[in-house]
Amino acid sequence: MTCLTVRTASNTRQALTLAPLAAGLLLAAPAALAVTGHYVPGVEGIKGSSVPPAGTYYRGYAVHYDIEQLNDGNGNALPGSNTGSVTALANRFIHITDQKLLGADYGFETIIPIQHASLDFADSSDTGVGDIFVGPVVLGWHGQQWDAVFAAGLWLDTGSTDEPASAGKGYKSTMLTLGGTYYPDPAKSWSFSALSRYEINFDDDNGVDRGDSLLVEWGLGKRLDNGVELGLVGYDGWQLDDNTGGGAQPGKQQKHALGLEAGYFWPSLGFGLNAAYLDEYKVENGPEGGLFRLTLTKVF
Repeated sequence: MTCLTVRTASNTRQALTLAPLAAGLLLAAPAALAVTGHYVPGVEGIKGSSVPPAGTYYRGYAVHYDIEQLNDGNGNALPGSNTGSVTALANRFIHITDQKLLGADYGFETIIPIQHASLDFADSSDTGVGDIFVGPVVLGWHGQQWDAVFAAGLWLDTGSTDEPASAGKGYKSTMLTLGGTYYPDPAKSWSFSALSRYEINFDDDNGVDRGDSLLVEWGLGKRLDNGVELGLVGYDGWQLDDNTGGGAQPGKQQKHALGLEAGYFWPSLGFGLNAAYLDEYKVENGPEGGLFRLTLTKVF
């Protein structure tokens, strides 16, 4: 990689030390938006743990992620210009039935992502359909001033892996979801939500296991009298296990971000729009940057 070219004798040792890490980040390029699994943190924010009532819904998550640098295990930037960008549209289809399971509203979902990535540090660019998610279990509970959710599903390895920038990860993941939303006031104008995603990754074709990951997205929101909702949002992600097998590179990944969100829902149209920007302030063993997200919700 040109970003690690040794330019002086004084930095030869540093370049040799960073070379394996840079190679590992290059191999992990398709997961630039995630930690070690498939799920993209930051796509849910305010009331992210609240399941809607019975019905059919479409949510389109348009995400643009600018990679500003690649970080080592101490959160320090690797030398060179290690930039890139990922633009994706995740198409999520949700159906909540009128059936009850364990006292919760039962539903199911699927996610079909489309992605374009341009990775300058990998000299790679590609566009394609990513790995598809199938979620046969979505459970939503609702109280007077709270909501809760549990969900389970599988990310399939349907996407291409021909290029470092390809949309496919090259392995399957089981994803378990658990979260809740609390409304401090009876009018539910204030809300605090936390949504966790636990991903168990299968080995890829080379026998590499990147380790399980835990992601937590949260949002503190306030709905104004005019219906506009504003809030503070963030996410925190950790790789829980070391990479093992095949040519796995050492080092666990972490991602932490903070940002703002605004949204509005038009009940007469059954249409909602949310926008958020999150800036990553701490990343270890992975790309660091900023994420812009636009979410469209349509009720059918």
